[in-house]
Amino acid sequence: MSIQLTVSCRVQVKYVGDGEEQNGGLQMTGLNLMDKTLAVRGARLAFNIWDVAGDSQSADHVPIACKDAVAILFMFDLTSRCTLNNVTDWYERARKWNKTAIPILIGTKFDDFAQLPLEMQWTIVDEARAYARAMKATLFFSSATHNINVNKIFKFITAKLFNLPWTVERNLTVGEPIIDF
Repeated sequence: MSIQLTVSCRVQVKYVGDGEEQNGGLQMTGLNLMDKTLAVRGARLAFNIWDVAGDSQSADHVPIACKDAVAILFMFDLTSRCTLNNVTDWYERARKWNKTAIPILIGTKFDDFAQLPLEMQWTIVDEARAYARAMKATLFFSSATHNINVNKIFKFITAKLFNLPWTVERNLTVGEPIIDF
């Protein structure tokens, strides 16, 4: 079975790691197709990940990337609040082309975020949770460099898609990688 995901901002190739992976045949400026294969209960699942760059010139790629997606990952840099503010525009663009995909809000670079002053972390956590609620999205804080919550994101998508039990607990503790649903 093949599952199409769309990532609305630049995803690090490390997110595709930890499984069979390969870059797909499609690469254009601002758009990249990557594949990730997971084995779940003996079944092989192929994730086709459309990676749309986060710059304004790449916005034209949103329709092709979102059209048949079952999940859309909206990624922002936890150390740069302006990238979180940009999620609203990407969300509106993506929803114009696909109203049924599972929305997931992902804060990246958690390892760098954890070094920020606690007051700044509180502010970013509050803002990210508010955005996730408005989007009706699950929120993950992650780090591709340290493999924090990366596999949990793919497992979450699989569980939602196939109505499987989801055993991960919410984590709202500031200073730890947030998971909010």
